[in-house]
Amino acid sequence: MTGFRACTPLEDAQFELLVAEPAVRTEIRLGYARVSTGGQKLDRQIDALTAAGCRRIFADKKSGKNDLRPELKACHAFLAPGDTLVVPALDRYGRSLQDLIAMVGELRKREIGFTSLHENLDTTTPGGRLVSHVFAALAEFIRELIVSGTREGLAAARARGKVGGRPTVVDEKILRMARDLLPNPEHSITSIAKMLGVSPGTLYNHIPDLRELRASRIPTQLEADVR
Repeated sequence: MTGFRACTPLEDAQFELLVAEPAVRTEIRLGYARVSTGGQKLDRQIDALTAAGCRRIFADKKSGKNDLRPELKACHAFLAPGDTLVVPALDRYGRSLQDLIAMVGELRKREIGFTSLHENLDTTTPGGRLVSHVFAALAEFIRELIVSGTREGLAAARARGKVGGRPTVVDEKILRMARDLLPNPEHSITSIAKMLGVSPGTLYNHIPDLRELRASRIPTQLEADVR
């Protein structure tokens, strides 16, 4: 057959990247809303989700960490392959970029679509899926910058004669780096502490929600077996 050209592996990968997911959709849209402060009301979020065609809306009425968001867990348990989860904005869904990417990634594995109204992000469209991949790449890039900068800082400290690089005072920068690294399953708490020049006990003492951050690396609220 003349005129036919087989796709290269790179072209295949590019095509796969732009394929909308899930491939088979139920047209069922479920909404999730959450307040960020004690005095905030959910009316505006619920109105937006209703206008977006959500047939059921789950709403956490208290601000809290993922493990304290029962409606989020119930929403994830209710979703079935082919459904789409709709949120008013990304910050109503994830606590951090890494947390957000982990949860959206789990939805994708379960063949569930994801839409954020404020950012106009929709993984059921080719463009939306491309944006989600950019987010994932950005999160990995930030993680690598944090690791690289920490190592360079410790090396500079040792060069100035500070053996071990362990600070006498844990500052906000170190704690912020630790919080960014903790959800990553590739790093143990011991390795993170060593990387930052502190002891594991120091991390436990200065990061009250350390266990929750570690748990967020595997979003248990997304497990399908809780149906």
